[in-house]
Amino acid sequence: MSEGLKRILYERFLHFTHLTEQMFSSEIGEFIELARIQGISTIPNNLTTVHVMDCIGNYEPVNTTTIAEKMNLSKASISKISNKLLAEGFIKRSQMVDNKKEKYFTLSPKGRKVFDVHAMMHEVIERRFIAALHSFSESELQAVTKFFQIMIEKQDDIVKGE
Repeated sequence: MSEGLKRILYERFLHFTHLTEQMFSSEIGEFIELARIQGISTIPNNLTTVHVMDCIGNYEPVNTTTIAEKMNLSKASISKISNKLLAEGFIKRSQMVDNKKEKYFTLSPKGRKVFDVHAMMHEVIERRFIAALHSFSESELQAVTKFFQIMIEKQDDIVKGE
């Protein structure tokens, strides 16, 4: 591949990254609108909090350590978010009968509604994404998959400080 083509690919990658950031910024607005349509008037104010609820809903009952591991966030961050979610009535905290020390979280009925709307939103996003791939051949999809895997590995190394 020529250096010129690599530079064009890099420019397109940067453009894609900027558009992705903008998309995530607008995702909360889309989420709020979808929640409103579903009759939900109160939702968490940021996507990380919604994603913590999603993690709880997918793994409940689940403790702080597991949520932190699944989301690649600190236990302190999860504790702060979960305390806020508890106060707002989106989740419930309990203890297992045989382990009084460990606290576990589940979604409240209010939290379950937000979880369901979040799942609906991701279905819409997935359909859009897959529709954009219909014009690709099998070998092109394999090349794109390889590209993303390499980029994920490189970005993961950077985030981990390697």
